[in-house]
Amino acid sequence: MGDSKKIKIGIIGGSGFDDPTLFEEQTEHHENTPFGAPSDALIEGKVKGVPCVLLARHGRKHQFQPSDVNYRANVWALKQRGCTHILATTATGSLQEEYRPGDLVVLDDYIDRTWGRKCTFYDRTDCGPRGVCHLPQRPAFCPRARAALTEAARARGYTCHEAGTAVVIQGPRFSSRAESLMHRQWGGHLVNMTTVPEVVLAKEAGLSYAAVALVTDYDCWRDNQTAVSVSEVLAMFARNVQKAADVVLDAVQILAADTDHSYLDGHQELVSSSIMLKE
Repeated sequence: MGDSKKIKIGIIGGSGFDDPTLFEEQTEHHENTPFGAPSDALIEGKVKGVPCVLLARHGRKHQFQPSDVNYRANVWALKQRGCTHILATTATGSLQEEYRPGDLVVLDDYIDRTWGRKCTFYDRTDCGPRGVCHLPQRPAFCPRARAALTEAARARGYTCHEAGTAVVIQGPRFSSRAESLMHRQWGGHLVNMTTVPEVVLAKEAGLSYAAVALVTDYDCWRDNQTAVSVSEVLAMFARNVQKAADVVLDAVQILAADTDHSYLDGHQELVSSSIMLKE
């Protein structure tokens, strides 16, 4: 994997990446996968010469709520298009005072509070992979891709926390106050609805995956403060989403400039060593 031309970077996000001039040589592809159709068409092109593929997690019309996103199809479709990496953006609430609205966070861990979501490709789906995959989740995110996001944020001078644990809730409702306080006690820094199973599936696919979170609100744990609202989240997201987009696009360049891609082989080898297959 020493040839940088083999790098192709998937970007999962939505708002902030809808500028039609963002990609050079832009083409649109409608993929199908063993796990169904992804959330929307895949937009393929180049960002300053680096091959990239963009996918709107919730669809370009935001038609899929978090628990209805076909995460397996999204990740598999990006892999089918030849992606080696996925860089994702996510809106998050803060569970800690120092993680302020408008800040960026490069996630390094998660606590899964979702239920009923398809969290593995290894479930005997026709044309899917065989066996059972017991994949380690430490580290949950690719260290090299995380480092690229952090480097990009620093270079821009943005306020960016280099680590953070996201408590991933089922949604689409926000947390109750008791839940928010519990998530703080568990050591969570942020709360969102989409990191799981996306991060798990990308790791199962052998891809380099990292996510930059945009803090939009303080959830509802603080005293004498109203609960988080959709209007508050959207307003903060709109004011700051360009920060997350800048960081992802700069990280694309950093990753493409790498000459050592042995970490990508390591991701593939980890998956291979985690599969139990009985003939």
